[in-house]
Amino acid sequence: MTTTEAEQLTPEVTADPAVAAAGGTDHDHGVHGYHKQKDEHLKRLRRIEGQIRGLQRMVDEDVYCIDILTQVSASTKALQSFALQLLEEHLRHCVADAATSGGDIDAKVEEATKAIARMLRT
Repeated sequence: MTTTEAEQLTPEVTADPAVAAAGGTDHDHGVHGYHKQKDEHLKRLRRIEGQIRGLQRMVDEDVYCIDILTQVSASTKALQSFALQLLEEHLRHCVADAATSGGDIDAKVEEATKAIARMLRT
């Protein structure tokens, strides 16, 4: 994200009065939709990292092209699945938080829509 894009995002209202009083949001302080599953996500990303390292090993060992492409497809699907889970958590946490706390729901929906569009372009 460029600085210009970041400046265009509307900060959301926080459910935590202490954070709001300090002039920030929950998200400014590291509380994101995925925070409850952070360990699970890290484990999943490490598994995907292992798949990528396996791809490097396959190329280094001159494995048959189609076998490598099969593993590329599996790695891509794993990343897409991870992204979809993260998006769902964003919708459940960040968008829902904006809705219940009087935040800018339209901005959150637009932000999620742009993220979906980026995912579809890949």
